[in-house]
Amino acid sequence: MVGIAVQAHRGCPDAAGGVRENTLEAFLRARQLGASGVELDVRRTADGALAVHHNPVVAGVGPVHELAVGDLPAFVPLLPSALEVCGGMIVNIEIKNLPGEAAFDPEERTAREVVDLVVAVGRTSSVVISSFWPETLESVRGAHAELPTGLLVAPWFDPAHIVAAATSRGCTALHPHVDLVNAALVDEAHRAGLAVAAWTVNEQLQMEAVQRAGVDTVITDDVALALEILGSV
Repeated sequence: MVGIAVQAHRGCPDAAGGVRENTLEAFLRARQLGASGVELDVRRTADGALAVHHNPVVAGVGPVHELAVGDLPAFVPLLPSALEVCGGMIVNIEIKNLPGEAAFDPEERTAREVVDLVVAVGRTSSVVISSFWPETLESVRGAHAELPTGLLVAPWFDPAHIVAAATSRGCTALHPHVDLVNAALVDEAHRAGLAVAAWTVNEQLQMEAVQRAGVDTVITDDVALALEILGSV
């Protein structure tokens, strides 16, 4: 039986070992533990670089969108370096772009630049680009129609509309919060041609539940446990 794909959420950080999330060290650790992919977050810097960082602000330094590359701490990598160390793995690139954030990018420059980079480095078949903001995914599809895209869905979203929200934007995948996942949703998504990646699946009971539901991928902070329970692809 083929296992469910396991993506390391922001890589595999290790606080005790000094490995931060969304760092090259965390991505390398994910590979060493046997993850089939990594999930990471991308934000645009003031000088147009693609920084890998989850929060809008680098603690103690400043907002990512107000920082130039030279202002970033050494532990914040750029996306080209992250893709390089993740060679041979699927990379789930979450583009951070939401109305209400100071860094909101209505022109979708980040989306286009991510696409340009992915194409330039030949990673079109080994990435999925995800976002909570549907317009970002539409921009990705407009720039390169064949790139896989996944709609991230927060736990408060009405499950009755999840699949339609993804298909209407031309997505190839649905990335629902683990609390939304059940067999009916996964079946509906599969019938619509969508792969399903659940996040963030960290507990054994959650892993067993999403396995029974039939998801294709789990995004997890506990790669070792996920591989033990779910296997790998």
